[in-house]
Amino acid sequence: QVQMVESGGGLVQAGGSLRLSCVVSGRAFSNLSMGWFRQAPGKEREFVAVMRRGAGNAYYAEAVKGRFTISRDNAENTVCLQMDSLRPEGRAVYYCAATNDYLSTVQATGRVGYPNWGTGTQVTVAS
Repeated sequence: QVQMVESGGGLVQAGGSLRLSCVVSGRAFSNLSMGWFRQAPGKEREFVAVMRRGAGNAYYAEAVKGRFTISRDNAENTVCLQMDSLRPEGRAVYYCAATNDYLSTVQATGRVGYPNWGTGTQVTVAS
């Protein structure tokens, strides 16, 4: 069983930055593909970014490409999401997710590809 704890959320002005972290335990971290999703009020949970296991190549949702950066530190069992140039529509609860599988691009963007989820961290962007 994989346990994950997110942190780093908060209130930021539009155009500002936040860095989210997710600490993982219970499984060999380097064997996990790690994703970030977000859920805005009244909306479905949506894909934000993924960093696959192994080579660690990353893939981003179009809405955040060029502004968000996912990274991982296998020594610290941590995956981070650096969020720059935040927009009001970025207000959401952000979740990290994990799977043992090497996901295709289509699989990586879907919630069903990830059996393990954190409890989320709130991000609020003031306009």
